[in-house]
Amino acid sequence: MASQSLFKWRHFLPEIILLNVRGYCRYPLSYRNLEEMMAERGVEVDHSTINRWVLKFAPELDKRLRPHLSLTNDSWRVDETYIEIKGE
Repeated sequence: MASQSLFKWRHFLPEIILLNVRGYCRYPLSYRNLEEMMAERGVEVDHSTINRWVLKFAPELDKRLRPHLSLTNDSWRVDETYIEIKGE
């Protein structure tokens, strides 16, 4: 129910909005790249509209997804590698 109110009065389906926001946040794509990709799929959307979607919905997605992400361990190791050059 809460997600429906988040997308209330939008001209595009929530799936289209989320696809573009996720594409921009996850991959190195520009707004114009996403505009072209949507045009190839028959969805006419302007890059400035995608920009507004990212500004509005990216913080909300981050807030909702952050609790489900697994924590990473802060320790790491470096393996040593020896290469023999001219017998040394």
